[in-house]
Amino acid sequence: MEAATREDKELLIGVHVRYSGTGSAGEVLALRSDDEGIWAKVDTTQLWYNSRYLELLDEKEYKKIKDRESKKKSNKFNEDADEKEVIKKKIDSVKKDLDGVDMSSELCDGGG
Repeated sequence: MEAATREDKELLIGVHVRYSGTGSAGEVLALRSDDEGIWAKVDTTQLWYNSRYLELLDEKEYKKIKDRESKKKSNKFNEDADEKEVIKKKIDSVKKDLDGVDMSSELCDGGG
């Protein structure tokens, strides 16, 4: 099966592409065609993209995109860890404030 990208470049299994709609990039795993055109399955999203909306990436450009995504994921992980630490400290603070609360039977009962 011969497929072409929007630049009329040949699309093959194993090449690196970027979807123009979202900027998602990955390696072509499979190709298929139907009445609407030729579709490529991309490894990073496991989605099928119409080849008209794909652009071929050279190895250097693909590596640059992957490095950028890796840094974003690393920063997100650190932010999530920091946020979890803040939440843990707030919970500990509330627990400490509740340590002195007397829950004996001398408190008011609910009606009923």
